[in-house]
Amino acid sequence: MTPKIEKIVIKYITQSATVSDLDTLSEWIKTPANKIAFKDYIQSHYAIIHSMNNPDTKKALEQLLLRIKKEKTLVYRLRRQPIYKYAAAAVVVGIMVSAYLFKNNLSDIPVESTPVIVDTNTIVPGTDKATLTLGDGTVVALEKGSTYQTQNANSNGEEIIYKAGNKKTNEIVYNYLTIPRGGEFHMVMADGTEVWLNSESQLKYPVSFIDGVTREVQLVYGEAYFDVSPSTNHKGAKFKVLNQSQEIEVLGTAFNIKAYKDETNIYTTLVEGKVVVNSGTSKQYLVPNQQSNFDLKNNSITVYKVDVNTEISWKDGIFSFKGKPLKDIMKVISRWYDVDIIFENKDLESIKFKGYLDKNQSIDQILLIMKSNTINNYEIIDKTIILK
Repeated sequence: MTPKIEKIVIKYITQSATVSDLDTLSEWIKTPANKIAFKDYIQSHYAIIHSMNNPDTKKALEQLLLRIKKEKTLVYRLRRQPIYKYAAAAVVVGIMVSAYLFKNNLSDIPVESTPVIVDTNTIVPGTDKATLTLGDGTVVALEKGSTYQTQNANSNGEEIIYKAGNKKTNEIVYNYLTIPRGGEFHMVMADGTEVWLNSESQLKYPVSFIDGVTREVQLVYGEAYFDVSPSTNHKGAKFKVLNQSQEIEVLGTAFNIKAYKDETNIYTTLVEGKVVVNSGTSKQYLVPNQQSNFDLKNNSITVYKVDVNTEISWKDGIFSFKGKPLKDIMKVISRWYDVDIIFENKDLESIKFKGYLDKNQSIDQILLIMKSNTINNYEIIDKTIILK
């Protein structure tokens, strides 16, 4: 399964597939080998304890394939309608996904109980928003519905784009882009490098770069995905990302850095190109599909192979978890929904899940999916979620 097809499958499962996606998926599945690959993918990402020989599992997969075919037909009937009407056709297979999505590796049978929900009106999915701090200390709020424009940059409230300077400069002026909990933001720097910033992140960067001089930015904290403009477009100038105790040097590449303040590990994932991760005492060269784990406690770096799509799916509106413990998963949830999480049942912290979730789902939808599998019950009070 190619990365492109995998992304489409994930989008289908998370109810975000477009008409074009359905066309591509439907045609791809027609090939017998691809149909087998599709079944294997569903098994490895969503299978519960049951094996593929389980008749119910086989039936669920066949129903999924049939549903894709039906949805494609429905989409064609509605092609002349506004996009929002037929986008809903890309729905997930209800029974199957509830059986597969977010199933832990244990065979616990949850106790049926009604969740206590005091008020969830204040808990909403994150959105595009950021705070821009200029070189002179001026603070500007960037969010949907607002615009911002200067000689060097403009923003429509969903992203900010810097212009390449028309005149040479030897002075570097820095801006800070800060993303709060419950936010995300996209930016294009003056050299053409694109950056996607996740919730609770901050980036320090030059308003413009000096020709031929190494381009340096600093991920102060948080998570960011970089698609770097190659050095060949900038008189050979390298690109470096500084973060706490590590430095990443690139020559034109795409990679992800995760370095949150409340975590003691920094993860650098290479999508394409080449990077060098330097901790001062150790250097590690990464090739595509590798991730480095810099342990801040013992100042050591380990490198291993990862599923890149799982690591960077957050920038495409999808939560992707493969064998992650619930404690780590709820950190991601807490940042995106801007909530506090309390584990009343400490045993839940280490339970592992696998699956994908649409970041636009309500918090109730996500918790009910979890509750249907392992969480016995939960309680929501204001902006605090208590897992029981």
